[in-house]
Amino acid sequence: MEDDIRTLAARIPALAALGDAPAPERLGGLTNRVYRVGPYCLRIPGAGTEEYIDRANEAVAARAAAAAGVSPEVIHADPESGLMVTRYLEGTVTMSPEAFRSRPGSPARAARAFARLHRSGAVFPFRFELFGMIDSYLGVLATKDVALPEGYHDVVAEAAAVRRVLDSRPVAPVACHCDPLCENFLDTGARMWIVDWEYSGMNDPMWDLGDLSVEGRFDEAQDEEMLTAYFGGEAPAAERGRMVVHKAMCDLLWTLWGLIQLANGNPADDFRAYAEGRFARCKALMASADFGRHLAAAGR
Repeated sequence: MEDDIRTLAARIPALAALGDAPAPERLGGLTNRVYRVGPYCLRIPGAGTEEYIDRANEAVAARAAAAAGVSPEVIHADPESGLMVTRYLEGTVTMSPEAFRSRPGSPARAARAFARLHRSGAVFPFRFELFGMIDSYLGVLATKDVALPEGYHDVVAEAAAVRRVLDSRPVAPVACHCDPLCENFLDTGARMWIVDWEYSGMNDPMWDLGDLSVEGRFDEAQDEEMLTAYFGGEAPAAERGRMVVHKAMCDLLWTLWGLIQLANGNPADDFRAYAEGRFARCKALMASADFGRHLAAAGR
């Protein structure tokens, strides 16, 4: 495996210049493989990701996010192979739900990083359209031998009411990460960095906050810390409402993503359990009285 990494590295000038040392160090990755190679990170795309990720869009977004000061410098990005090299960030901790609970102020630092990105004026080439992406992912799954969770199409039909409310009060889209998995955050204790721009696009900024709340399994206090830091005070009811609504919608979308990983044979996780858990959480939130209240607030 190390020889394979060195073969790939030899194709990238910045890595080739390092010679045979240092040895690549595996850093992780749920769908991709990520390695530290000296002062750089090398990202190798996972099998099948070309079916649903536009690497040219990702490269533009990654560079714009770096220019906004929320992501590391992009050293190399090849849309054809999907190989990407960024600067390695020393002195950071890769976040997790547990780290977001144990590291004081981390929800606020993540919120401030989002605010910096959202208000940067950056323009990403992709428009993140929730319901269009659901249709696209369903199209990919139609070519695979993987069953949807029972009742999935029924919940998509119920979500038409959400779509009507959101469409009735359109929000100017801004540059968003759109996939704020905890592990995509690197914390110094004073500043939060964001990495992995595969799904990024122009979107409602409250998607990023709602999705991070879900990924981090935030409790009410963490949500409040995040919202207060983002808005610099009390969050407006409509904004809070959209954040909560997007919690359910992100689970509705990522259910399908998990099934695509299952179909592609990704060994990184039990993606059947991942998809079923996502879908169950989406249904539970949509059935709650709070969801109706927040949906109403989002439409005001």
